[in-house]
Amino acid sequence: MSPRGAPKTNPVDDYLARVPPKSRAALQRIRKIVRAAAPNAEEVISYKLPAFRQNGMLVYYGAFADHCSFFVGSALVRHRFAAELKPFESGKGTCRFTPDRPIPAALVTRIVKARLAENASRRSK
Repeated sequence: MSPRGAPKTNPVDDYLARVPPKSRAALQRIRKIVRAAAPNAEEVISYKLPAFRQNGMLVYYGAFADHCSFFVGSALVRHRFAAELKPFESGKGTCRFTPDRPIPAALVTRIVKARLAENASRRSK
């Protein structure tokens, strides 16, 4: 609760509320996929983008003027999935997609699970 008794808002929900409806639906899809793949991950805003964190940052996602982006968060994992991500690449670490051409759910799930394993391995060292 906030000081005046009003319920606190979720910053990720606030971010998504400001996104145009078509892009919002695409980002909500990504959010749902990541939540399913990493049910213990914490949702945060980092670098002004929605993100998930568990033993370190996992992935980020966001909406921009003419596309949405999914950020893998790891050069090693990005390289591991390079062939599958190639149709979505647009820069170092950025995978661009649109609501009409989304990143496959199974690919997002595998990336998140790889990031979870990478973070867990790093933490155990």
